[in-house]
Amino acid sequence: MPELPEVEALRGFLDERLAGRTVGRVLPVAVSVLKTYDPPLDALEGRTFSEVVRHGKFLDLAVDGGLRLVVHLARAGWLRWQDSLPAAPPRPGKGPLALRVALEAEQGGAADGFDLTEAGTQKRLAVYLVGEPEQVPGIARLGPDPLAPGFGREEFAALLRGRRQQLKGLLRDQSVIAGIGNAYSDEILHAARMSPFKLAADLREDELTALYEAMTRTLGDAVRRARGLDAGQLKAGKRLGLRVHGRAGERCPVCGDTIRSVSFRDSSLEYCPTCQTGGKPLADRRLSRLLK
Repeated sequence: MPELPEVEALRGFLDERLAGRTVGRVLPVAVSVLKTYDPPLDALEGRTFSEVVRHGKFLDLAVDGGLRLVVHLARAGWLRWQDSLPAAPPRPGKGPLALRVALEAEQGGAADGFDLTEAGTQKRLAVYLVGEPEQVPGIARLGPDPLAPGFGREEFAALLRGRRQQLKGLLRDQSVIAGIGNAYSDEILHAARMSPFKLAADLREDELTALYEAMTRTLGDAVRRARGLDAGQLKAGKRLGLRVHGRAGERCPVCGDTIRSVSFRDSSLEYCPTCQTGGKPLADRRLSRLLK
């Protein structure tokens, strides 16, 4: 799943290529991705892109006339840029293509643009055409952006104090903090040397500081690694930068212990027992508790 660093890199990638360009055609292939119907998607055609903004994991593509094409890539969605789009319109089918945005060709050349694709059978990719980003329910409920200039240690601590919620779930809760998903929550907790099942309400002030610093450092480093990469390189770049997530059975790069995993119904978390849980393994399954 693309998270804050990858979506931020996509924002920069698209902003560089779309600013000042005119929409030629918008071609929905999988109607299920469309979450709004008024105005219709073809209202974008003939309009010029002005900017691309990120809200948490949402991409917000603004055009003149006050319309915004908002995209959430969900778990298996992706954006693929094409310097030369096929002349024939795509046909609905069982493939991964969900939506195509073709730009007006420049100086008689081939039309370029981008495709939105989604792998797998669980179709969660979402596309909205709205006048204001807050009209998208997922954006309206977002918490603060962890890398926003005004979001400091005290603002972070105020969100966590008193919450009887496990750190892993809290970091992923978009209504608390926007943009962090499964992978980077694992990375942040490993960097902070904290159990994913520790309760936020139990954090001391020094631990709140350590978690805030681990969050901003982990996300900031990931954004810097992703900056400038083409859209097609971002997935591989993300995997290379992860130290514990998706690396169960490998050695922890900090202490050398074996990275372990806790499996849930449709996801998993990874952690280092030595670095994060005092050497004690976590019980596997959804009702896991730290073994004492």
